[in-house]
Order: sequence, then structure tokens, then C-alpha cells
Amino acid sequence: MNRYLTLLLSVSLLAAAGCDQLQSPRQPSAAAADKDAAPQGTVLATVNGSPITRQVLEVYTTQRQARQHAGGDTSEEAILEELISLELMRQESTREGLDTKPAVVATLDQQKRTVLAGAAIQAYMEQNPIGEEAIREVYDTQIGKPSTEYNARHILVKTREEAEAIIKQLDDGADFGELAKEKSTGPSGASGGKLGWFAPSQMVPPFSEAAAKLDKGSYTKEPVETQFGWHVILLEDSRESTPPAYDEVKDRLKLLVANQQLQEHIQQIRETANIEITTE
Repeated sequence: MNRYLTLLLSVSLLAAAGCDQLQSPRQPSAAAADKDAAPQGTVLATVNGSPITRQVLEVYTTQRQARQHAGGDTSEEAILEELISLELMRQESTREGLDTKPAVVATLDQQKRTVLAGAAIQAYMEQNPIGEEAIREVYDTQIGKPSTEYNARHILVKTREEAEAIIKQLDDGADFGELAKEKSTGPSGASGGKLGWFAPSQMVPPFSEAAAKLDKGSYTKEPVETQFGWHVILLEDSRESTPPAYDEVKDRLKLLVANQQLQEHIQQIRETANIEITTE
């Protein structure tokens, strides 16, 4: 099951953009908006002539809920009072010229970029919905097929000669776990080289390929080289893994497919854009 979690829980630009659209603009009301782009909607309060609208209240409420540390009174009246206090501090910041500080200007600029990028992503996804067929294809090709998982130990050393010496000791009857504790340079050495259950995709190819060739209870008779060093591998057991049901993962797969589609769209835009990267 670990390989499914690895696939489904990968970092997603789509998800990040969606969160940023709600959470990044920490300044409520007109604080992060252009002076000539006042919020529209029913005015709930006016602070020294600056309006706070219902739309601003709804956006701020969503932001507030998304912040895990937010607590206290969540009534509309209490949240409106928070907005009034924040608007007063925004006005004080402007009076003191803090809105012209380079760091503040850059922060507000980046917040605006993030919000607008999030709006563009949302619009793109609404115009290009993900169909059931695309989700099902990902499930069938990447998740839905049963596969073999392995339970193994290993001893990791720096040189082939060290690994060969360990294999000879094993041939002479040495205990694998004790050798791992004594000689392995890997983090699993302290536990006797135990790796637990893993899918082939979770290990580098030379390692998983060597483990797949072993019979239960046997160890590699030749050292296995990877970018981490030289391994001696003992296969303790293997089993057929059962993939999760389609209905259990289809919502997360939809996000995965949407993210892939978005990445392709961004790449197309990049190919036609004039991008110049300068160094200081």
C-alpha cells in the first residue's frame, strides 16, 4: 500500500494554488487590493470611509477557517469586529508609510500574483473538467493491478570487498541480523537490517530487482551495487498486494489527473512565453 500513498500524496501544484488562493492574502478588505479596485457587494461596515463588504467578510471567514490555529468566537459579528480592527491597523500602516517599505510592497505584490494565479488555475480547471474515463485509466494502469511486495533485510557497506566478506561469513553460518548490527552503515543496521514490507517502486531498481530474484529465506550471493553503496540482501517473505478499490481513491486520482493536466498547460504557456532569468 505504501506505493499507492506515495503516488497519491505527492506534492500538487493544483492543491497548493487552491490553498494559496484562500490563504495567502492575509491582509483583509482593501489592504492587498489596488486602490482603484474596491471590493463590491453589500456594505456591512465603514471604517473612516473605507467599506467592508459581505464578500470581504466571506473571504476572510474562509481564510480564518483555513488557519488551523484560528479559534475563539466564530460568529459573523465577531469576525466583522476582527475585520474592523484589521482595517484600523491597515489605515495606521498607510499613515505611517509602511505600505511603501520594499518588503511590504514585495509581499503585497506576491500575494496579488498568487491570488490571480489561483483564479486562473480555477478557471482553467472549470473549463477543462476531468472525465471519469481519464481517472479510470490512471487507476487501471498505475494502481488497480495487483503486485508483489517484499519483506527484506539488508547490510549496506562502502566497498564490494566488504560485501563479499559478509557473504562469506553468511555462507559459514553467521547470523544475518547480527552482521547487520555490526557492519551495516545504513539506518536499518541497528534493527538487524530490517526494511519491512516494500513495493519494488519504493526501492532503487538494482535493489528491488535483486530482491525479486531471491527465494524466501535466501540472500544475494553477489553484492548488489546502488548509488548508496554495496548491499547484501536477505529476502524474508513476499506477498501479493491488494490495490484499494476504485471508489476509495478516485477523488484523489482526480486531483492527480487534474494536476498533470495543469502541468501540461503551464508547460505549453512557458514554451510561448518570453522568459529571461538574470543573476545578481
